[in-house]
Amino acid sequence: MSVLEFFNTLTRKKEEFHSIRKGHVTLYTCGPTVYNYAHIGNFRAYVFGDLLKRYLKYKGYSVRHAMNLTDVDDKTIKGAVAEGVSLKEFTERYSKFFFEDVKTLNIQPADVYPKATGHIPEMVGIIKKLLANGVAYQTSDGIYFAIKKFDGYGRLALLEKTQLIEGARVSRDEYDKESVQDFALWKFWDKEDGDVFWETEIGKGRPGWHIECSAMSTKYLGQPFDMHTGGVDLIFPHHENEISQSEGAEGRKFVNFWLHCAHLVVDRKKMSKSLGNFYTLRDVLQRGSSPMAIRYLLLSTHYRQQLNFTFDEVKAAERTVDSLVDFIRRLREVSGSAASADREAVAKLGAKALEGFEQALDDDLEISPALAAVHEYAHDVNRLLAAGRLDKESAAHVIGVMEKFDSVLGVMGYVEEEIPTDVKALIDKREAARKAGDWREADRIREVLRQQGVILEDAKEGVRWRRFSQS
Repeated sequence: MSVLEFFNTLTRKKEEFHSIRKGHVTLYTCGPTVYNYAHIGNFRAYVFGDLLKRYLKYKGYSVRHAMNLTDVDDKTIKGAVAEGVSLKEFTERYSKFFFEDVKTLNIQPADVYPKATGHIPEMVGIIKKLLANGVAYQTSDGIYFAIKKFDGYGRLALLEKTQLIEGARVSRDEYDKESVQDFALWKFWDKEDGDVFWETEIGKGRPGWHIECSAMSTKYLGQPFDMHTGGVDLIFPHHENEISQSEGAEGRKFVNFWLHCAHLVVDRKKMSKSLGNFYTLRDVLQRGSSPMAIRYLLLSTHYRQQLNFTFDEVKAAERTVDSLVDFIRRLREVSGSAASADREAVAKLGAKALEGFEQALDDDLEISPALAAVHEYAHDVNRLLAAGRLDKESAAHVIGVMEKFDSVLGVMGYVEEEIPTDVKALIDKREAARKAGDWREADRIREVLRQQGVILEDAKEGVRWRRFSQS
């Protein structure tokens, strides 16, 4: 029997996973900065986090999940000022878009989505502890973390002490990877911040980006907590700084397991607006891609491997998802007799597939062999189905196995969507033509629907419809 292991960025090796509290996992995901639409690279990381959470639940854990919304930083303030609206109005708009996109991709919601602007007192509390512990200091423009005063600085990003720049400070929220400098915990107000400030006991101003996650994660998950996820681009400086602040304030470990998702590239090139290959989720959907095809593609490459996004791959993913959904639909229509069924063979296939699926995902979420187990199972059952060796009971067993797979993958059951009004009108018109014996008209309407990406299947229970990938 396999054991559950994850690659811990902090130790650079796979480690057997044990939660702090038996049967319960505390999980934090660095969420979006709500100044624009999230792009597909962001959603690669969020889908990975969703896969992780779903699999932990599959393994029997209860999961307490927090994902922050960064609604005050350099970008959000700049965006609000440019539009001439309040910070709240600006960030709430993009928060709404983010939640819509999360639902579209069937990402299970977090238990709590704390906003940075709602946790200023917690940030001030941490900063006061850092000042008292001698690892933070005040200047004319803010309060900074003194990286030379914290012995563990650099261990997550594998930085050498020689890379630290003595006495140098950086006030920006995001900065160059080479800028290993003291970073701002609290920024005293200046005119560029407009009306964005808080009057606090440490001064009038606003938080730096890094302190926000330290305050929100520990408030809702405690310290230490089990797992922290994000993209590899956050290892330094953001996650390195989170560790330093949290441990510098409390004197104890911050997080046990750090899991980081590799970059997404488009057509093997870095995603960039200047290259014309920068896509939000909405951009991809507008090109006719189905949400579940996008989700399948985003999770189908191991999270620590770079994912190459292409529209050809989206089409391939759509055909794959279509085939799985169609397989389940056909199972629901099985009406074979018990006498012809081979229930023992069906049970053995299911047990073998589930074992392979779980062994793969136990090994740091190795998704490729896990998906192979699913597809091999569907292939083997299809042979039994074609031979008439399934009855309703054995078909129900297979559906149950597929539902177990999909509790982790989240791409099969979700695609059952409400029939659009225009599609329903055409289907009804075709049915009327069939009843009248006008087969030419019925075929014409079928072709019209096919051109729209809708395929019709005539079954005993009536006409069925589904979307399909147009190659």
